[in-house]
Amino acid sequence: METQFKLEGDFTLIDHLSTKWQAPSNIALVKYWGKYGMQLPANPSISFTLNACRTITTVTAKKGTHGFNISYDGTPKPEFAPKIEAYFKRIADYCPWIANYHFDIDTHNTFPHSSGIASSASSMAAMSVCMMDFESTLTGQEMDFHKASFLARLGSGSACRSLKGSAVVWGTHKEVDDSSQYFGVDKSDYLHPVFQDFQDTILLVDKGEKVVSSTVGHELMNGHAFAKARFEQAHENLSTLKKALQEGDLETFIKITESEALTLHAMMMTSHPYFILMKPKTLSIIEEIWAFRKETGIPVCFTLDAGANVHMLYPHENNEAVQGLINSKLAQYCQNGHYICDQVGTGAKKC
Repeated sequence: METQFKLEGDFTLIDHLSTKWQAPSNIALVKYWGKYGMQLPANPSISFTLNACRTITTVTAKKGTHGFNISYDGTPKPEFAPKIEAYFKRIADYCPWIANYHFDIDTHNTFPHSSGIASSASSMAAMSVCMMDFESTLTGQEMDFHKASFLARLGSGSACRSLKGSAVVWGTHKEVDDSSQYFGVDKSDYLHPVFQDFQDTILLVDKGEKVVSSTVGHELMNGHAFAKARFEQAHENLSTLKKALQEGDLETFIKITESEALTLHAMMMTSHPYFILMKPKTLSIIEEIWAFRKETGIPVCFTLDAGANVHMLYPHENNEAVQGLINSKLAQYCQNGHYICDQVGTGAKKC
């Protein structure tokens, strides 16, 4: 399968190239946790693509000796260099033209970096679509978003879900046509109208860097006592969630989404070594959401990534009521009262 993305045919080198793209983060509903080989998922996942939480990346390329400079908002970021270097090495077989260029990369996030809002997903997605824009220019071929997703996966697994579509499936699943271990597939057609403008308010409990990186977390699934059952559960939950998304079944959506979030954290708490990524305020927010839903019947629920922040998911029509809950009760649990109002988006865009 990887061979389909090796560049076949000629390309014409150009002295200077420049492009600017933005790519969003995404929030998994059925979680990817555990991997093998070169960034391949141990179980399939499905995510909502976000809209406001984005990485904006500008890349210029000058013909010459291969290398790169990396900066964030114009300030050099040498600590980002190892990840970019590893990325270039991984994509070299698929994009051989990069050997002829030195790259200047500047990036910016619209949300806190390394705090559990999948900044690696949006950043590597943005980087990959910039590379594919260059490749399109050099070959005269149309942009290949499947290849962009493939390249993004080599930088950060979940990045492959941030290129195209409002709902994206990554990983083979018997009920998902065209599903692949190698790239994310756009399944926006799964979304019932109630989900097409779904809201995601991200409550920033902790804007600092995560206690444990996602890479380390994934590795802890190797030999995990509950890994086999978890991977089977993910397949079953994706089947159930697919049907709920298609039918607009909010009750089932809530049940699966919240269970998946808690399962992700349960896997971390029962690994060796073990980690607790939630904070006391994370649990307080969850309890407030449960109480609000029980009292009002409004279908708001939560999910979590590998961190302490809480994603509140709810229909657009309930926006006013949920904002009232946030302002009256939930903002107090957020660091400096900060939260981000986001919603389902569509993927990467050229700036």
